Amino acid sequence: CSEGNSSLSHQHALSWARAPAGCLNFNCMLILLPVCRNLLSFLRGSIQYCSRTAARQLDRNITFHKLVAYMIAFHTAVHIIAHLFNFEYFMDAQLNRNSSLLPFVLSEIGNGDNASFLNPIRSNETNPTIVMFTTIAGLTGVAITLALILIITSSMEVIRRSYFEVFWYTHHLFIIFFIGLVLHGFGRIVRGQTEKSMNVSNPLVCADHFEDWGKNDSFCPVPKFAGNPPMTWKYVVGPMILYVCERIVRLYRSHQKVVITKVVMHPSKTLELQMKKKGFHMEVGQYVFIQCPSVSRLEWHPFTLTSAPEEDYFSAHIRIVGDWTQALYEALFVLLAIDGPFGTASEDVFRYEVVMLVGAGIGVTPFASILKSVWYKHIQNNQEVFTKKIYFYWLCPETQAFEWFADLLQSLEGQMTEKGMTDFLSYNIYLTRWKETEAAHIRVHHEAENDPITGLKQKTLYGKPNWDNEFTNIATKHPGTKVGVFLCGPPQLGKSLEKQCLSHSEANVKFIFNKENF
Repeated sequence: CSEGNSSLSHQHALSWARAPAGCLNFNCMLILLPVCRNLLSFLRGSIQYCSRTAARQLDRNITFHKLVAYMIAFHTAVHIIAHLFNFEYFMDAQLNRNSSLLPFVLSEIGNGDNASFLNPIRSNETNPTIVMFTTIAGLTGVAITLALILIITSSMEVIRRSYFEVFWYTHHLFIIFFIGLVLHGFGRIVRGQTEKSMNVSNPLVCADHFEDWGKNDSFCPVPKFAGNPPMTWKYVVGPMILYVCERIVRLYRSHQKVVITKVVMHPSKTLELQMKKKGFHMEVGQYVFIQCPSVSRLEWHPFTLTSAPEEDYFSAHIRIVGDWTQALYEALFVLLAIDGPFGTASEDVFRYEVVMLVGAGIGVTPFASILKSVWYKHIQNNQEVFTKKIYFYWLCPETQAFEWFADLLQSLEGQMTEKGMTDFLSYNIYLTRWKETEAAHIRVHHEAENDPITGLKQKTLYGKPNWDNEFTNIATKHPGTKVGVFLCGPPQLGKSLEKQCLSHSEANVKFIFNKENF
């Protein structure tokens, strides 16, 4: 009975090890694809004309990357635990040296010159730990597990935001992870009866006659075993080749000359870099990765482009909030490397007749490009665009955050007033940490026509927007239209806006939510 239970537990443990291994192969095939940003940019540009919905799914590449990583971690844990039970069973089979027990008889196969063994633990004078550190499967398994633990723990939000360098460097342990993953199966530690042996020694019949295996009057010869061939490389070789090509493209772009034409230090510790690069073409809402070799040759950081496609340069506004941005500020007028531009949801802004733009803090940067492009199209070039109305919302905690962007808004406000286009752009600026009572003192002492904080004719609002009222008003004013809602801000705000889009989408009006993800 104990032998039967032991064999049953072994069978289950092996299944619990191999099933997650198959899932791991599949997920490891997927994990690199969401970070091939040049490939995604190409796909997005190719399919957005056929399906906006499909193109928007590509904007969630990092979310998909994280979900796949969670599945890899889960299946790795199950795989390891199951193999711990397997090795315990293998060790017990060597220790219980009783020829009347099937596990011991199976463990003895291959002890002579015959290499057709089943039990990877070949002696009762060893232990699973020694086997773990003296086999290909054991060594690569330990390396894979340690690399995965470091990658996942350093990817936690608190570490990624506070210690980005730690996140960046440990993430490159994926190289060790994939090398170990490919080599892991070459040890062939999981073994099974060969097909030829099964034809002459049926395991369903011969398992009950193991004491007679190989005897002259037995119909069951000694079974032959062989290691299962490695399969992982078949899953990951394609994505690995794509990723290598991705890195080659990035390397080529990083060596293209970038000229910094202008540097502006705005209030609120916001640095504006205006640059030129041969052959560089952009669309509104796109972003680039910037590397400063004098600061770090490995670190690339994403920044939204704040210039318009109509301008003869491209620019990015960089808020100095960490070690890398501070080092960049101190090392101005040095060589920079640019990778991009890459597409985001904001590229689709001019495909909607009515648009809501919602930016939080520095998250306003992609909309700077959009508003500038509107200004060029309508005022300078007199081009007709499909978009007829833009509602712009900017949420900031303090007044200092407005200062760097106020000049652009004032210019737009003045130009649109001159052209009689005041109805085209409606903007609402909110000081989220201020209340009406706190702002009353400023109003009393400032009777000018323009707002005392922003200098705009549109007065600054205090507190947080009532999104239910905003969506209801827009739905009432624009029946029979699709309203594109674009957000660059925190996840909590995104959930709130997405909920509003769903609750206010009716037969006569439809709100379509888009969020920046990089």
